[in-house]
Amino acid sequence: MGSANDIQKPWIETPLIESATLSKLAGCRIFLKMDLLQPSGSFKSRGVGNFIHANLKSHSQTHPPHFYISSGGNAGLAAVRASQDLNCKCTVVVPHSTKPFMINKLHQAGATEVIQHGASWFEADTHLREQFIIPEHNVDGANVYVPPFDHPLVWEGASSMIDEIARQLPAREGEGEGGGGTNAFAADAVICSVGGGGLFNGTFELASNPPPGVEVTSVVRSDAEAARGVVLLADETRLQVELACGVSVEVAVGKELKKAIPDLNPETRVVVVVCGGSNVSAEIVAGYREQLAAGWE
Repeated sequence: MGSANDIQKPWIETPLIESATLSKLAGCRIFLKMDLLQPSGSFKSRGVGNFIHANLKSHSQTHPPHFYISSGGNAGLAAVRASQDLNCKCTVVVPHSTKPFMINKLHQAGATEVIQHGASWFEADTHLREQFIIPEHNVDGANVYVPPFDHPLVWEGASSMIDEIARQLPAREGEGEGGGGTNAFAADAVICSVGGGGLFNGTFELASNPPPGVEVTSVVRSDAEAARGVVLLADETRLQVELACGVSVEVAVGKELKKAIPDLNPETRVVVVVCGGSNVSAEIVAGYREQLAAGWE
């Protein structure tokens, strides 16, 4: 195994594109941050990849690390892809509720082993820690626990997205070249999905008491509305995302955006984080389209 310092980080800079169709529907300028193009198919490549990369830099080369993560989906896939890129082993523990579709993806991505245990992520995670991480089962310290969302290194990796957006946004009138040319962030709002909290630095405190100059609006939508976003994005970009991502697209073109930004106008800039997700297929998207046409709400 080579030095981690000689290996590129296991995620990429993704494009930021302005969507004429979504902008027309929303009544403002909609920019799509295309993180579904990450190696694992989701933004999780950034945070989980950053954790694994940083761990390799500090880990003893005497015992190459074997990474372990509990996840029924995207975080596990991100860990496997990052480990493959960095020539390491990675085992994923998933709950029994995980679909065969995702288990197959984990195997195909190169997981050392996929273990099913428990009825929930919590039970899978507890099993992982007890069987592979506690000292009596990890004598040489080579087994490394990868937090799927709750760790500063994961948040740091996810935050790289905002640095990219700041560089990629076109300059406002009167600014220098590039939207990141001044201290002002060249967008009025960022829409992102929050599950485990990886896209919001993982903490409830930041949502409840955001830093000065930041306003946070929480929006909860139905699965049917999220599916509308999935179908809309597929039609607009010919790309597929899962429900947890599609909901951000739906919010961007719906009434919630106008409520959150009362002075919304054609020059308002909104970035939608297209966070991706691998639990989707052409058949699943087609099924959403049929259900919506049949009156799913």
